[in-house]
Amino acid sequence: MPDPSHPYDRPSNPAKRHSAALTEGPDRAGARSMLKAIGFTDEDLAKPIVGVGTSWIETMPCNYNHRRLAESVKAGIRAAGGTPMEFGTISVSDGVSMGTEGMKASLISREVVADSIELVARGHLFDGVVCIFGCDKTGPGAAMALGRLDIPGLALYSGTIYPGIRSAAVGGNGSRDATVVTVYEAIGAYRAGKINLDELYEVENASCPGPGACGGQFTANTMSMVMEALGLSPAGLNEIPAEDPAKDDAARRAGEMVMRLVRDDVRPSTFVTRRSIDNAIAAVAATGGSTNAVLHLLAIAHEYGIPLAIDEFGAIADRTPIVADLQPGGRYTATHLYEAGGLALVFRELLAAGRIDGSAANVDGRTTAAIADAAVAADGQDVVVPFDRPLKPTGGLAILRGSLAPDGCVVKLAGHERRLHRGPARVFDSEGKCYAAVRDRRIVPGDVVVIRYEGPVGGPGMQEMLSVTAALTGEGLGDTVALITDGRFSGGTHGLMIGHVAPEAALGGPIGLVEEGDEIVIDVDAARIDLSVGADILEQRRGRWSAPLPRYRGGVMAKYAALVSSASEGAVTTGRRMATALQQSSSPEASRTFAETVITAG
Repeated sequence: MPDPSHPYDRPSNPAKRHSAALTEGPDRAGARSMLKAIGFTDEDLAKPIVGVGTSWIETMPCNYNHRRLAESVKAGIRAAGGTPMEFGTISVSDGVSMGTEGMKASLISREVVADSIELVARGHLFDGVVCIFGCDKTGPGAAMALGRLDIPGLALYSGTIYPGIRSAAVGGNGSRDATVVTVYEAIGAYRAGKINLDELYEVENASCPGPGACGGQFTANTMSMVMEALGLSPAGLNEIPAEDPAKDDAARRAGEMVMRLVRDDVRPSTFVTRRSIDNAIAAVAATGGSTNAVLHLLAIAHEYGIPLAIDEFGAIADRTPIVADLQPGGRYTATHLYEAGGLALVFRELLAAGRIDGSAANVDGRTTAAIADAAVAADGQDVVVPFDRPLKPTGGLAILRGSLAPDGCVVKLAGHERRLHRGPARVFDSEGKCYAAVRDRRIVPGDVVVIRYEGPVGGPGMQEMLSVTAALTGEGLGDTVALITDGRFSGGTHGLMIGHVAPEAALGGPIGLVEEGDEIVIDVDAARIDLSVGADILEQRRGRWSAPLPRYRGGVMAKYAALVSSASEGAVTTGRRMATALQQSSSPEASRTFAETVITAG
């Protein structure tokens, strides 16, 4: 006769929808024995099991507080009746690797983050999951994993770095506005002879004062905002800076919150809908956020099975005013936005303007409208302005198409960029070659700098171009040149910079046919980007063009190049190219070695 007091006969907790198969009954004695070896008790294993994923790493400040926050998340889970199990994933720092071959690993890491969270959660039958994210790719990677798993879960941003203080000697006059982008622009200023080595060293030492992700509305803070807008992050908790004492309490609250989701079986697909995606796009446009959000939101929508086209970003941006005065196009950092009253102020203005849907739900149980209604602005704040007196009437990005980018490209428009530029092409087949030209001051006003073979396949990994764009700004060329690439830009980039050009050069896109001196016309108002070269000449060039050899012939970089989709589709690895590669690998004539398959597919 069953004995309810015996661990083998104890009634199952109804919230253990997945983990019961791992921990309950005599047949699972082996699993329980291994878990008891590291301190879990019968009582622990009778509760719902919630994974707590971090990307702690000692290669950057961005994720350096994850271990500490994980302890608070776990305390919240225990207090609310669950058993937490911590695990780790990876991160690659854009800011540290920028301008080196290592930068190519950054976007690829997004897929590894998503894959690893998915594998651990599936492998250990978690009932729920909390993902702590920081540096750029960990946020979208977490959102993608939550979509694949669709088990109750949420994501918590580990917080922005505080801004550094610049002295008058380097143009700051004691202002609390320095970020890592300040350092990269100072490098350009040094190369141009505008500051000396001592002043550069001062900027280097002042700009990143402690743990946290890059401080402006760059990619990390943009994606933190996106996660709140999607409803996957509790409203108001992400924006607390990394070193603010309130961050630990926020982490504990997130742990408590996930247990409500687990008990009620409320899944990520409840929150990530077309209306929340549109809200997220509007928030990016309204804050002059990173163009990387285009790439990541396309990928997130893909994982949730929600149709989304690149042109829709332009349409939403066209009707959305810029209401937040944030770097790189504006004056303030993410810390300033938090002190002013937070993202809820942005939601309030967009809701009042009728630019977002207030019915979208958040994991904290509120709607976007309720979050906006609760907004409290600090006295005298001017970080967020009224929607009817915006900083700019239209949002901070646009989608262009034309003979140079038939499948589209993205331009950031957060500052006071030119809307029309016509100039000669200066062509470089890698970011490194272009940076050398900028460093040697071979770029002149009016040029259109073209950096190609840096797309998802060609790079591989679509590295960012902050070293180049910041150097151009530092040399005083930011307002007089344009830059076009099939790679991408840092969220800290400003100026007339156009990325994600598709099709990319490595796949035969027109950007691969551009020659030195060709005239390129960029017309933002007409949403066009065109190469002023006759069709017959382009056809002759195409006849001479051949695909480059892969830069990597094995390992993760080669696998990525073989599977990744176009930037216009989010650079995902679970799309058409993957299906094609799988179909090829199943046929006898295609069953070569792995390296040969990668070279063929790539």
